[in-house]
Amino acid sequence: MIIPASNIGELNDLHQQNHTIQYANLKNDLELKGIDPEALVKQLIDYQVAIPSWALGAGGTRFARFSIGGEPSTLEEKIKDVGLLHQLTQSAGSISLHIPWDIPEDPLATKELASSYFLAFDAVNSNTFQDQSGQRHSYKFGSLCHQNPTVREQAINHNIEVIEIGKKLGSQALTVWLADGSSFPGQHNFRKALDRTAKSLQSIYQYIPEDWAMLIEYKPYEPYFYSMVIPDWGTSLLLANQLGDQAYTLVDLGHHLPNTNIEQIVATLHSQGKLGGFHFNDSKYSDDDLSVGSIKPYQLFLIFNELVFGIDHNPQNNPDIAWMIDASHNLKDPLEDLMQSLDQIMIAYAKALLVNQSTLAEAQALNDITFCQFILNEAYQTDVRPLVRESRLRNGGALYPVEVYRKLGVRDQLIKERGKESKASGL
Repeated sequence: MIIPASNIGELNDLHQQNHTIQYANLKNDLELKGIDPEALVKQLIDYQVAIPSWALGAGGTRFARFSIGGEPSTLEEKIKDVGLLHQLTQSAGSISLHIPWDIPEDPLATKELASSYFLAFDAVNSNTFQDQSGQRHSYKFGSLCHQNPTVREQAINHNIEVIEIGKKLGSQALTVWLADGSSFPGQHNFRKALDRTAKSLQSIYQYIPEDWAMLIEYKPYEPYFYSMVIPDWGTSLLLANQLGDQAYTLVDLGHHLPNTNIEQIVATLHSQGKLGGFHFNDSKYSDDDLSVGSIKPYQLFLIFNELVFGIDHNPQNNPDIAWMIDASHNLKDPLEDLMQSLDQIMIAYAKALLVNQSTLAEAQALNDITFCQFILNEAYQTDVRPLVRESRLRNGGALYPVEVYRKLGVRDQLIKERGKESKASGL
C-alpha cells in the first residue's frame, strides 16, 4: 500500500515547529564544533538498509509462533510492505530475497513492481538449512559439507539457481549462510568437512558474475551445538581468500559468542578489503535476533565508528557493504519493529559521523586514554535524532514513522485486506 503524501504531511505538521527548533539548536551546536550539519544530513539520506523478504511476518521461538494478522503471504505483498517502510523511513531502499521462500514467478514484473516503490534488489540468499517440499535429498546431516557427493551437488545447484534468479532481478550478491555442523564429538572429521565445503563453494563461485560478490556468513553455534563448519570470521575469511577477489565475509551481529569484540572484527576485515556484508540485530544472550539497538546501543555506535573510519581510510578498496536487518519479530508488529531498528541504525551512524577522527588519532598517539574516551562519549551522548528526522523529512518521509503508521491504522487495513489468519511465507 502507498500512504498519500498529504497524510504524512499533515501528521508531520503536528511536530514541525518543535522539530524546527530542535534541528536549529543542534545545527548551531554542531557548527560551533566545526561540523557541517548539511553534510551529515546528506550522508544520512544516502544511507540505505535492505529488508529481507522474510522479515515482514511474525517470527517465532522453538516453541511457538504467534501471527499478528495481515501478514504478506506473497512476494508481491512483501514488496509492498517494504515499499511502505521505505516511504515512511526513507532508509529501506532495497529488499533481499530468500530463495526458495520467495521465488518470483515473473522476475521482470517483480522487478518493475519493486521499482514502482523505489526499491532495488539487494543480495539474494540461498537456503540449504531446510528440506523443501519435493526435495530429493535431505540436508539433515549437512549440505555443502555432506559426505554424500549427490547431496553436495544438490546444494551447489540450488545456489547456482539462486544466482540466476538474482541476475534477472538486478541483484549483485549471493549470501551463503551454511548451517552445516555437528552436535556430537566424532560426528564430523573437522578437516574433511571444511575441505568438502571449500570445494563446494568453489563450484558455486565459478558462476558468480563479474560484477557480483559472494558473501560468506559464519556462526559459532546453532543449529548444531558441538561444531559449525564455518564457526567464526577467521574461517569465513580463510574461505573467501581461497575463493578469490569476489568473495567476502559477512558479519551478523548475533553470530558471536558472548562479549566478542565485534568492532575489532569489523575493523580487521575492512582493513583487509574483505568486509562484504553486515546484518543488523541485537542480543542479550545469544543469537536472539532482537530489535537493533534495543540491548547494546553503545556497541552498535562503536561498530559504526570503525565502519566510518574504514570507509574513509580504505587502502584495500573494500567494496560497498551490503547492509541488511536480520531480526526475528516474535512479539512486536514486524513493520513497527523494522521502523524502530532503522531509526536506531541511523542514529548510531549519525553519532559515529560526529567523531573527530583526526583529534582521536592525536589523542591515541599521546596515549591520552581519558581524552580518547571523552571524544567517543561526546559523540555518543549527542542527541542526533533531529538530524535523522531532518533527513527523512527532506525526502518526504515521516518525522515519526511509527506514529504515522499507528494513527493511520495501517495494520488494521492490512488485516482487512489480507485476513486475520494470513501468514508470511518462509519461516
